[in-house]
Amino acid sequence: MDNCFVWDIDPVIMHLGPLQLRYYGLIFASMLYIGFIIWRKQMTRAGYSLALAERFLIWGVLAVLIGARLGHCLFYEPERYLSDPITILYFWKGGLASHGATIGLVVAMFLFCKKYNLRYLEVLDRMAMPSAVGAAAVRFGNFFNSEIVGRPTDVPWAVDFVRYDAMMGEPATCRHPSQLYEFFMGLFVLLALYLADRFGGKEKRPLGLLAGMFLVLYFAGRFIVEFFKEFQTLEESTLTMGQYLSIIPFAAGVLLLGWVFAKRVPTDEGKEARLANAFNPPPSDAEKASPASKSKSKGAPSKKSGAKNKKRKK
Repeated sequence: MDNCFVWDIDPVIMHLGPLQLRYYGLIFASMLYIGFIIWRKQMTRAGYSLALAERFLIWGVLAVLIGARLGHCLFYEPERYLSDPITILYFWKGGLASHGATIGLVVAMFLFCKKYNLRYLEVLDRMAMPSAVGAAAVRFGNFFNSEIVGRPTDVPWAVDFVRYDAMMGEPATCRHPSQLYEFFMGLFVLLALYLADRFGGKEKRPLGLLAGMFLVLYFAGRFIVEFFKEFQTLEESTLTMGQYLSIIPFAAGVLLLGWVFAKRVPTDEGKEARLANAFNPPPSDAEKASPASKSKSKGAPSKKSGAKNKKRKK
């Protein structure tokens, strides 16, 4: 135990009457904000309106929360939650699964594309970097909650999760900080996607490249990290539930990358036609107040001023 780093941080930052401000909630909110900034930039860079990008915010938040919650309940503790379904709604008691969040996002983006007449694979690409941000941030929050801990180990960087041991009624144990492994893995995936986007030509990059890379890199990394994580279910199995759930998305990513390099379709191919066919909602208040929109309105002469100029010329 002398070689362990002792982690005994209270997950609650402060109490506000009956409410609590937690590190996890603060990290989760920051993740949503940063992810949305990246998503918005990706969409507006392609020519879509800010209003359209903002429309997905509610879709995305609900997809992540509902998908992650149902994923945890059905993948990791089905007997407990199916015997008492009302407890599925108890989000505040914890229990979110990243695989469920991925499924929720994939379904939400499909419905969003159908509603606004967008190209599905392109939207998956534009959501890849925000997804990497989310994957990293959630595990950082798990670390502050002292949950989803690693297996016992004697490595020099082992951590003793005091609150986890107390909750489980176990003696002090040195463990892998597997949450931090996944946190840094998420940052690595984010960096790889950023470099692929930049050096791949941004809007000229092959369609499907970022989505395929995310599926391959994240779920391959997730499969490896699971060897260092404590079993959450399937204790007698060779692989963890997280590893079983990572096989299909990893395989899908490999197939997608194979298609990407075989076809090499530029993302901006047919851009004008797609933008014309896509349903862009009316400009948001932020767009109306932006300097660019004001300069456009000032630079575009009205019909009346044009008619006056013609009369003066005569």
